[in-house]
Amino acid sequence: MQLSGLTRPTGPKRPWLAALLALAVTGLGHAYLRRWLRGFGWLATTYAVALLFVPPEAIEALTSGDPSANPSAALPPLAAILASAADAYLLARRTRTGSGTVGAADGSGAADATEQSAAGRDGSARGAPEGEAASCPACGKDLDADLDFCPWCTAELDRAGPNGGDDGG
Repeated sequence: MQLSGLTRPTGPKRPWLAALLALAVTGLGHAYLRRWLRGFGWLATTYAVALLFVPPEAIEALTSGDPSANPSAALPPLAAILASAADAYLLARRTRTGSGTVGAADGSGAADATEQSAAGRDGSARGAPEGEAASCPACGKDLDADLDFCPWCTAELDRAGPNGGDDGG
């Protein structure tokens, strides 16, 4: 079993999806970003806030569906959940604009981008054999044959038009 695919970055992530997952289950947005320790930290923080700031009677009343329960007692853990979602969103956005693109300012994604663009330099985006998926020379992901750009990284592709000639006519 090869584990190298589990530890290396998989490319830019969608910030809205990271935030939505973090709202659904605390820490899940960070797991999507492969930030396991950070996700576990947010989960532990949410539980700690619930234990420290919400009285046990309020938790019991809220979970049992008691109509006299005060929903404002759940605000501290809710604030931790919202902070976790905001953190996942900002982290995904930072990795999307930083290391996930070619020519990153911090250089952390430059090696992956160089390997992927070197793999795509052989013309695989232009002239892939019939039945094989072409890959983007910039990000290395599979491409749709009908598009003139990569839907993953929006790189423009030099391709012939759909009729075999240039798109001009």
